[in-house]
Amino acid sequence: MTESLTRPVSYRDQFQALRRNGAAGMPRWLQELGDQAWSRFTELGFPTARRGNEKWKYTNVAPIAKAAFSYGGDLNPEGALSAAGLRRIAPQWDGWVNLVFVDGKLSKTLSTPPGAAGDVLVTSLAEVVRNDGRAVEHHLARHASFGEDGFTALNTAFLRDGAFVQAPGGHGPGTTVHLVFLTTERAQPRVSYPRTLVVAGPNAALTLVETYVGRSDAHYFTNAVTEIVLEEGANVEHYRLLLESPGAFHVGTSRVCLGRDSTLTSASFAMGTALARNDFQVLLDAPGSSCYLNGLYLTATGQHIDNLINIDHAKPHTTSRLSYKGILDGKSKAVFGGQVLVRKDAQKTDAQQTDKNLLLSERAEVNSKPSLLIYADDVNCSHGATAGHMDENALFYLRSRGLDVETASRMLVHAFASEIIETVMLEPLRDYLDGVFLRAVPAISLRLGSEL
Repeated sequence: MTESLTRPVSYRDQFQALRRNGAAGMPRWLQELGDQAWSRFTELGFPTARRGNEKWKYTNVAPIAKAAFSYGGDLNPEGALSAAGLRRIAPQWDGWVNLVFVDGKLSKTLSTPPGAAGDVLVTSLAEVVRNDGRAVEHHLARHASFGEDGFTALNTAFLRDGAFVQAPGGHGPGTTVHLVFLTTERAQPRVSYPRTLVVAGPNAALTLVETYVGRSDAHYFTNAVTEIVLEEGANVEHYRLLLESPGAFHVGTSRVCLGRDSTLTSASFAMGTALARNDFQVLLDAPGSSCYLNGLYLTATGQHIDNLINIDHAKPHTTSRLSYKGILDGKSKAVFGGQVLVRKDAQKTDAQQTDKNLLLSERAEVNSKPSLLIYADDVNCSHGATAGHMDENALFYLRSRGLDVETASRMLVHAFASEIIETVMLEPLRDYLDGVFLRAVPAISLRLGSEL
């Protein structure tokens, strides 16, 4: 769905300026890719027309389409934040390999020096393209198609840099790569286009953390695209942290392609953003491939989070597990759209999905739509969704044991969230997330306790 008013002139001017000033040194294939993506964006625009558009039925992106965001300019990523400052707003661990982007530009000061990841290549897309772009060209924009999505088309049109991670075949476990995309507070609201390409070779093992974070109450727009490729036997442990500013808009598109006998374990955590979209799609493209997707989000007054999770069982003998949980407070909204597709020849598919939501306010709203599309006849598939308020009997039980209302309600909310947090196998990250969500609970539970 498109509307003529959803293609602001500012994006056209920014793209033309980028072509005039930033095309030098770019390979022809990348220039052509950007031109094709821009042409497609001019046709699609933003999906502000929601009638008949099921993917965007419950999420209004008009605030993004109508806003004026600046792009480019002379921004210095090196002086924006110290290493100590970064540690205060994003998870950090000494053993991780960090690649940090500030306002869309690579910060060498905050990033781990080249070579620290051993055999795993962790660098910028621009650096790879300058040296030998064949590995990038083979995968870039091949999995995250911009043919039907205006946000992906816009990101690809402005693609100049990003994160590139390549784990060679047979690499043993132990490497954790942390990609940080930080947006700072500026006088003029800005837009950035984070881009990530991850390639895990045959039998490779890799842990990947994506963190999107903002400072203060900055108003900005992050339009992110991530592509992850798992070749035969690869094992990728993936975490996506959405910790943007309360005034931020975030649209994240992730596309994952799994080869034979490969495994993806992924968890998404989101809180704090004014409007967020997590569009995550997994293609199980060979027998023996499997994915395990978990998610946890927390919304407060006025916030809106939309999770669109699609799993495509394209080949037989594939497995998927999908489990998302939401905690909603105040007059906030959430959307869950989970679709599992089992193609005609994908026999012996084993797929399960659940979506559970805890509403801490009578004004909170969640729209949940789990679905199964099954075209094979020898499968094991199930799905379900629940939404409800805190169990008053459980709260009464805890209070009868001597706990005050605030402590009791906080314990119940924390227990609800812990089921997802405990799936995080990376211990430092698990402890960090547990603290972040636990600190967010007291204000919610205090208000809840006063109502009960």
